[in-house]
Amino acid sequence: MTHTLYQVDAFTDRPFKGNPAAVCLLQKPVPDKWMQSLAAEMNLSETAFLLPKNGDWHLRWFTPKTEVDLCGHATLASARVIFELHPTLRDRPINFHTHSGLLIARWVDDMVELDFPALDPEPIEVSPDVESILGVNVVTGARSGDYFLFEAESDQAIRKAAPDFRALSESEMPEVIITARSADPTYDFISRFFAPRLGIDEDPVTGSAHCLLAPYWAEKLGKKAFDAYQASQRGGRLHVRLVGDRVCISGAARMIFSAELLI
Repeated sequence: MTHTLYQVDAFTDRPFKGNPAAVCLLQKPVPDKWMQSLAAEMNLSETAFLLPKNGDWHLRWFTPKTEVDLCGHATLASARVIFELHPTLRDRPINFHTHSGLLIARWVDDMVELDFPALDPEPIEVSPDVESILGVNVVTGARSGDYFLFEAESDQAIRKAAPDFRALSESEMPEVIITARSADPTYDFISRFFAPRLGIDEDPVTGSAHCLLAPYWAEKLGKKAFDAYQASQRGGRLHVRLVGDRVCISGAARMIFSAELLI
């Protein structure tokens, strides 16, 4: 019995845009070392591993270097695979059991909506070396767990930022978000995401980062629903809603290929 591998471009309706994720649909449990090796082989920012159980799904995510506790785009990609394989499930939520607790995905208007826990932004003092490492002038900073968020002075500053990835990999900041209000009225804010300590210099589109971005911008803008753009080279669009202590993140996804593993 073989496992099936899919590649999905998440947070885009166009192929070869958004954030590519590998999704491995397991037929049985496999060792952690095997999953880490496959993630390194795929060499994408995340590879998701799905194992069906009692009508729900166990879900884990691995970068090429390590397992992570939460990943938005690979969860969206996983849900897209399930809804494609089982269209009858589109009329009800599907449940993912993860290291970050229960995550829920729904099929809404031909897109996937994720229900994730909100992260509370705690203000931090910005150290003098942060601006030189990130290549932007920082207005303010916040953090939640391993996520560090820095607001820059402008949309263009975000787009032009050229971080020092070596210095960032040696810093005490595992996952870094830079953000600013959008100059394009189509969007409320833009962002970019860097995590060289996890083996990802720049992630093309990062759903989990919006668990922190949504509460941050809700306080700044006095609203709870946002259209957001992640300004990586591939780019990605997200619609984000803050609902109590949850963040609903929705986006399109394109299936690129499927294959049977021979190992």
